[in-house]
Amino acid sequence: MDATLPTPGSLERTDLTADVVTDALRGVCYPGLTKDLVSFGMVEHVSVCDQHVKVRLALHARDASVKSRLEVAISDALRPLGAAGVVVEIVPPTRAAPPAARGRGDPWAEQVTLASARHVIAIGAGKGGVGKSTVAVNLALALAREGVKTALLDADIYGPSLPRMIGLSRKPEVRNDKMIPLQAWGLSCMSIGFLVDEETPMIWRGPMVMGALEQMMGQVAWGALDILVVDMPPGTGDAQLTMAQRVALTGAVIVSTPQDIALIDARRGVRMFEKTKVPVLGLVENMSFYCCPNCGHRADIFGHGGAKAEAVRLGTEFLGEIPLLLDIRVASDAGTPIAASAPESDAAKAYAALAARVWEKVSGTAVARAGGPRIVID
Repeated sequence: MDATLPTPGSLERTDLTADVVTDALRGVCYPGLTKDLVSFGMVEHVSVCDQHVKVRLALHARDASVKSRLEVAISDALRPLGAAGVVVEIVPPTRAAPPAARGRGDPWAEQVTLASARHVIAIGAGKGGVGKSTVAVNLALALAREGVKTALLDADIYGPSLPRMIGLSRKPEVRNDKMIPLQAWGLSCMSIGFLVDEETPMIWRGPMVMGALEQMMGQVAWGALDILVVDMPPGTGDAQLTMAQRVALTGAVIVSTPQDIALIDARRGVRMFEKTKVPVLGLVENMSFYCCPNCGHRADIFGHGGAKAEAVRLGTEFLGEIPLLLDIRVASDAGTPIAASAPESDAAKAYAALAARVWEKVSGTAVARAGGPRIVID
């Protein structure tokens, strides 16, 4: 069975969730056309509360009958799935309001929760090119090496890099309507890159990206986890807001290089998580310095200490620095990440120190390396 994202009508479900509703809406076409509402990018928000469904559509409709026709079509699609009531709201695309903030006073508020994961950590960056995915992969592997039950989700729909970095390219299996994460280096992994060819561009609008992310969170058999590490896409757009608002995140780690131009964007990443009420665990300075392997000469190619100074300015913790090393790049390109393939290397030790501090912050307990002293970052 191909491990594709579930299609409308392909699975018989009993629990009505926002994901199930969105799936069903893929079978509802705009009146008079053959393209469905989700593919059009018209589904702006879906909420489910006690089997009552609210669907907000962002569209322009000159024909006054369109709303009533859509209400009938959506109700017909959802009632067989157990919907007790359906409310359809239509707003103009240019004035569509974002989903309401979560809170006890909002009966429609709903988060994607992972009962099997004690902690969910987002690894973010304000811009691309700072090595965020490399940090995320090696951080997750370092945690797994210390006996922490860890999984890694590649949430970058447009530019998934996890398959190449861990050396996997096959599709996951589907069992009992859920995808089974792939295993590599003692780590459970999931990425949209496992479902499409490496060179296939994901030409998707925001709502489709958000739907795919929610399905990869909620329709994957993660199993019991201590921590799920989420490699976020760069920037502060739809995907980032979806993860921050719809997932019960324990905290976020921001990756930056030392130079000012990267730190400007890192500030934006920190502020985004703060505005969405996600705790920022701290900053990591990647490509912090370079040491020549032949003569040992050190060069601060991108400057040095910028992320540490920025962490102080922002009132958050500086979690550590990762050097710019050829071995890290070679190992990532080969699908043999250095934290797993060369655990005694200087680079792997830097990731282990980072993992120890992150785990201590989220769990309140220290991680001790087997056969060695506990790693402590002052």
